[in-house]
Amino acid sequence: MTKGNAWVLGATGQIGRAAVQALVEDGWEVTAASRGGGRDARWDDAVRTTALDRDEDGALAAALGDGCDVLVDMVAYGAGHARQLTGLAGRIGSAVVISSGAVYEDDRGRSFDTQDEPDGFPRYPVPIPETRRTVPAGDATYGTRKVQLEQDLLAAGDALPVTLLRAGAIHGPYCRSPRELYFVKRLLDGRERRVLSYGGTSRFHPVHSANLAELIRLAAGRPGSRVLNAGDPQAPTVAEIGAAVDAVLGRSTETALMAGAPGEDGVGETPWSCPHPVVYDMTAAERELGYRPVTGYAQSLPETVEWIAAQLAGRDWTEAYPAMLRSYGRKLFDYAAEDAWLEAYDRQA
Repeated sequence: MTKGNAWVLGATGQIGRAAVQALVEDGWEVTAASRGGGRDARWDDAVRTTALDRDEDGALAAALGDGCDVLVDMVAYGAGHARQLTGLAGRIGSAVVISSGAVYEDDRGRSFDTQDEPDGFPRYPVPIPETRRTVPAGDATYGTRKVQLEQDLLAAGDALPVTLLRAGAIHGPYCRSPRELYFVKRLLDGRERRVLSYGGTSRFHPVHSANLAELIRLAAGRPGSRVLNAGDPQAPTVAEIGAAVDAVLGRSTETALMAGAPGEDGVGETPWSCPHPVVYDMTAAERELGYRPVTGYAQSLPETVEWIAAQLAGRDWTEAYPAMLRSYGRKLFDYAAEDAWLEAYDRQA
């Protein structure tokens, strides 16, 4: 006997692949919807796939037909998608929607939206609970649009019970912008030294796609209207992450620690670099869903590293990961600037 009919939007993305698998193993009949209508080789043959562009007028409503018991949405974003889902409330039993930890702001109104301003990086009391205030809802930024989505969906109340998962720094296979690339590529290029800003102490709470899938599975089985953080059991420092990647590839790297922020040349900057820790409180997920992580950061890392290395094989990193280039630019691997900094560092030692 099945638990019901589950629809997954964005099914061939990083989170979607894991969520479909988790729901199938939990006894759900799953329809995997994506723009291309593809499927993951690991999915059971019983998984139904369909090509769907949810932004085409009426496409989602037509595809849903008589509806589903739970709809899992990986790609909802802003007021428009909220209206789309609430407009189908009569045909959707409940929903699980991915939001982001980027919605939080500190007591001075600083958030991820202000991090590039002088003294603009937020200083949160950690761990950050779901009751922490958020940026204003609106259309201006990624964070404000996610808040708008949250507020509009929660306003539906009993008509559409929705669990919103505020994800941390997502990692694992199939990531389009894997932060671990920073360390993996350096090791594959034979770099024996690296530079980490903020003394290597930056902490940006990660969440593996399998742990997100577990939260999705649990929320699907316990419908309700709520917002929950989504994170791994550990939030390692960037120095600990570098050491863990070294261990996976059997290398040893000397780390030079930069006391403060990265320079304008980008030396010392990593995808985790932040002057103050970002760590999410997972108590509510444990209490409301009985959440127990299925993996940890170091435990999951070998598969991630293997996947990143496979994507780099025979290709320039900018071709393999164009999203990383857009986010961080070529300074991410400016070895000439890094070597010049290290030479100056050695002279001062």
